[in-house]
Order: sequence, then structure tokens, then C-alpha cells
Amino acid sequence: MNDTHKRVVIGMDPHKRSVTIEVMAADETVLGGNRYATDEAGFATMRSFVSQFPDRVWAIEGCAGIGHHIAMRLLATGEEIVDVPPKLSARARVFSTGQGRKTDATDAHSVALVGTRMAGLRPVVNDEQLAVLRVLVDRRRSLGEDHTRMISQLHALLLELIPGGAKKDLSAAQAKALLAKVRPRDVAGKTRRRVAAELIADLERIYTRKKAADKELRALVVATGTTLLDLNGIGPSGAARLLVEVGDITRFPDRGHFASWNGTAPIDASSGDHVRHRLSRAGNRQINRTLHIMATVQLRNPGIGRDYYDRRKADGKTSMEAMRALKRRLSDIVYKTMIDDAIGRSINEPRTGPGGQTGHDSDSSATGSHPSAGSSDKPLPGPATTHPRTSLPAAS
Repeated sequence: MNDTHKRVVIGMDPHKRSVTIEVMAADETVLGGNRYATDEAGFATMRSFVSQFPDRVWAIEGCAGIGHHIAMRLLATGEEIVDVPPKLSARARVFSTGQGRKTDATDAHSVALVGTRMAGLRPVVNDEQLAVLRVLVDRRRSLGEDHTRMISQLHALLLELIPGGAKKDLSAAQAKALLAKVRPRDVAGKTRRRVAAELIADLERIYTRKKAADKELRALVVATGTTLLDLNGIGPSGAARLLVEVGDITRFPDRGHFASWNGTAPIDASSGDHVRHRLSRAGNRQINRTLHIMATVQLRNPGIGRDYYDRRKADGKTSMEAMRALKRRLSDIVYKTMIDDAIGRSINEPRTGPGGQTGHDSDSSATGSHPSAGSSDKPLPGPATTHPRTSLPAAS
């Protein structure tokens, strides 16, 4: 092969037990590729093959998902990796083939095309602190899902054991007190009572684990130096999820792009003289959920968040539109908080500055931890105008 001394992009379509790669030069010439197992032997064979391209960068699809395991293994060997969002590779596949047929080879080719053509792809770094947070916050979410599932099963059983069932917000201790008063005589009733008792015991264990997980997450989040926990409605799980999913906040040029990424930027749905915006269903749904919980908490009690919501309702917004506007303002607040944290770290640790803070909006109306009047009805932002963060070969 020629030009092996030049920089190449290795596009990868990852799976659990196998990966397919394609090596592409800057002029989009395909230099080779193959499919390899992800076990020790397959990994070693793949690394032996790519060693003939000393100046290389890996473009891996879904480094936050299915590609995470192989990306971390390559990082441990000193490789340079960028993350290719699945949406970008899907578009490249359609544009390059004229149709959307999927094979591992075509997927690897489309990933390599994105890596070759696109500047500014997010570099993958092995941050152990964030890796620990990711494991623990995923575990905390799993515990929450188990709790919700068990509560639903318990309510269904109590409805058959107690006329009218139990109240909605039911704790394990309250359920145990209710169950102690039930003495069914039929076999089905006794079975329901026994299963309900088992669920209550499981709920008590889940509650203990959730409490311990929250305590551990809070300590780790505080250790990062973030001030997200100071925001009303953000707990240890929410702060950890933001840190894990966002990573480097400076990769977002401004608050509008951050809102577009998390799905709180409204979509223009105007028609004629009727101007309106609708809720976006796109974006990172986990961060969107964190912001939704934050908004819900602020609506429970009187405060600036509730006042903002009420003002939007008074302006003629529906409840859904007012909630959407509130989430948009809270997205701005979270963005500003994380930018300020990054600036603080750059001052304390000049050697690891956040790169000039091109995304900081000093005129942002999102001050403090509550929403204020502003441009919450601005639709999705235009293209970013910042300089590329990742230097990749450009197509000839």
C-alpha cells in the first residue's frame, strides 16, 4: 500500500463480540479493512494490521454506547479516537450509497467518511472520575426503575386485598402497616398477601441501596468541584448524569446549541400569521429528563421558577408550552453554571484550561438558579461558528 506514512482515518462499526473497520486516506481512498473479534486474539490481530499506518486516528460510532468498550481498550494502548454520532454515519451511508441498506462493511465505510470529512468531532478521553460516575449513576437509575416497578406491582396486589387500594405515595413502612391488618381466608388472598409482603421486603432493601447510592454519588459529585448541586431541583443523580453525558461543556458554542442537544430548544411550528413553537422530541433524553425533574421540583412550591411558569400561562401559553419554556430557561441556567465551573477550574488549574471558553455568554439572562425572562421561544440554533476542536484530515 502507498502513502502509509500519511494520516488515515480508521472507521469502526462496533458490536459486542466483533468490530468491522475500514482504513481511509484523506482523499477518501479505501486502504483496507476487515472484521475482527473483540477477544484478546482478535484485538491483537486488528492492532497488528493497523500498525502499518503509524499516523492514524480512530473514528468509532457510538463511543458512549455500544462502542464504549472497544474505545476504552484502544485508549489504554495510546490510540487517538473521535466519537461519530450514529445520526451522522446514517446520513453518510444514505448519501454515499443512495439507499439506507445496512451491513457492517457499509457502516464502517460511512463512519470512516464522517471521520475524514468532518472537523470538530468529539475526542474520546479516558476520564476515570467520569467513568466511575457513569457506573454509579446508571446503577442508581436501575434502582429507581426497580423501585417504580415494585411499587406498581404492590399497588395492584393491595387493590385486590384492600377495598379502594392504597394511597398513591406509599412507603414500604406504610404498606407494611396496611398489610398487617389484612387477614384473607381464601388461598388466592393468602398468596397475594405473601407476595405483597415479599415486595415490601424488596422495597426496603431497594430504599437502603438508593440511600447509600445517593450518598456516594453526592460525595463524588462534590469532589469534581461542580456547583450543579446548588441549583434548585438538581440532586446527586441529576448532577452526575449531567457531568457524565455533557463531558466537556465548552464543546457547545453557546446555550442555544446546548438546548438543541438536550431537546429543550423549541421547534418552529408557525403557519401564516399564527406564530407558535412546539416541544422537541429529539436530543439527549436522559438530560431532558433531568431538566424535566428540575422543572417539576420548582413547580411544587412557590418561587421564581413557579412565578416564571405562571407568567407564561398568563401570556396565553398552554400548560405544556409553559413547561417547555421553563425547561428551556433551566437549560440556560445549567449551561451557564457548567461554563462558570469550567472557568473556575481554568483559573485554579491553568494547565488544563477549557480552551478559551468560546461558549460563555456573559449576557445570558439565566442568572442564579431560577429562570428569568428571556428568549425561551428561540427555535433550534444555526450552525456553530467556532473553530474545530479536533484536527482531522480534510478530503481532497
